[in-house]
Amino acid sequence: MLSRTDLSLKHIILLGVFCGLAWLFIELAIVISTTETVQLDRNILLLLREPGDVTNPIGPTWLEEMMRDVTALGSNWILFFLVLIATVYLKLVNQSRLAILLVTAIVTGFIVAFSLKHGIDRPRPDLVSHGTMVYTASFPSAHAMMSTLVYFTLAALLSQSQARRRVKLLLYICAGFLALWVGSSRVYLGVHWPSDVIAGWCAGGFWALLFYYLATRLSLKEKL
Repeated sequence: MLSRTDLSLKHIILLGVFCGLAWLFIELAIVISTTETVQLDRNILLLLREPGDVTNPIGPTWLEEMMRDVTALGSNWILFFLVLIATVYLKLVNQSRLAILLVTAIVTGFIVAFSLKHGIDRPRPDLVSHGTMVYTASFPSAHAMMSTLVYFTLAALLSQSQARRRVKLLLYICAGFLALWVGSSRVYLGVHWPSDVIAGWCAGGFWALLFYYLATRLSLKEKL
């Protein structure tokens, strides 16, 4: 059991991270709204292309194929399928309130992501060729946001069956690795500016922490 002091420190850390993510997202939104193209964004995209050929990403062909496979791990259909499995599981083990909270977190996160895209309406990068099909605006990256939200939320759920901190830590490290990999693949494939992806990570982390906090307040579990 965590002591009252441990819980207070935990809440302070969560609040600090929560505010930091919100601040960074807002700063990025302001910058891209007042500047047509961020020079650092351009430099990073060009750095990931063969010198003199912006149609060809750096590295061997298999790397580009791998990045296409990785980016699919952040697609809406894959993420919704994972959430569906988790929701059915929670219903089967009589955790209906947690299942409802999970679905609410993901659905509202999806709505927020695409509302932000529509509201900010930043064009996709036209500096390099696109390595995969895209259909919506650029900021923030929905792949980065939703993969961060879903994988960290699922890690929190899975960690409930583990008492050992090392196992819990491994779950969160895996979630973070997947979110970082998916987001990075969007930049490598040329379909997002780096600032889009960073904003997506911030928004996804912010939304995941919000519902994490709600879960603790609703006492859905002894501890999360």
